[in-house]
Amino acid sequence: MTEASDHTRPADSEATASFGYREVPREQKEPLVRQVFDSVAPRYDLMNDLMSLGVHRLWKAALINMVAPRGSQALLDVAGGTGDVAFRLLDRAPMAKVSVCDINEKMLSAGRDRAIDGGRLHGLDWVVGNAERLPFASNSFDAYTIAFGLRNVTDIDAALAEARRVLKPGGRFFCLEFSQVVLPALAKIYERYSFSVLPFLGGIIAGDRESYRYLAESIRKFPPQDALVARMDTAGLEKARYRNMTGGVVAIHSGWRL
Repeated sequence: MTEASDHTRPADSEATASFGYREVPREQKEPLVRQVFDSVAPRYDLMNDLMSLGVHRLWKAALINMVAPRGSQALLDVAGGTGDVAFRLLDRAPMAKVSVCDINEKMLSAGRDRAIDGGRLHGLDWVVGNAERLPFASNSFDAYTIAFGLRNVTDIDAALAEARRVLKPGGRFFCLEFSQVVLPALAKIYERYSFSVLPFLGGIIAGDRESYRYLAESIRKFPPQDALVARMDTAGLEKARYRNMTGGVVAIHSGWRL
């Protein structure tokens, strides 16, 4: 396979990057995203429950079922700062080792606090790192998960290539992400909900209306299901496929490092 630098990156190769509906210089997106999650970290998990009416729990349960962690596998959860996915992985496979990697120290602090409060003192590493430049050796992990994080990276193709690099041969990649709604009636309702209710809840619960407006906009800018499959193929993640959930509100993409 070619290295990450050899991949064609048609959507991420320009001098600007999308920050919601705004185009910003590429070097500015990372600090802007960090600022968003610095702001929402204390109420992030509560907001997930409110925004999805609790359905995110079913989506994450489906993700864990697909990962099917077992034994003493080495697992990597990227952009998983609050530990929600990591805890579920360990609940399924208590002897596994889960590395939680997030660009945002405040999100990781929230996750570490939750782990301590829940008596989860073993099997977890908390690592500050960028999905586009992971601080891990090649061929290190049996599975890679990223839930609701890929749309926030500056260079999606670099993140996909890094996912392949750190996976062991035979390892699997899983991405749970908001996607393109495939039911027209639901799409209209979801559009109105995203741009009216979400920012309102963000203002009331998290005290940050604009961050949740960005999160709604970032969903609309994320590649649709088939386009992400194509980019996974380019990154060398083989047998790429996806499963729609809730009419395409979210999709779980998966692929193999062979």
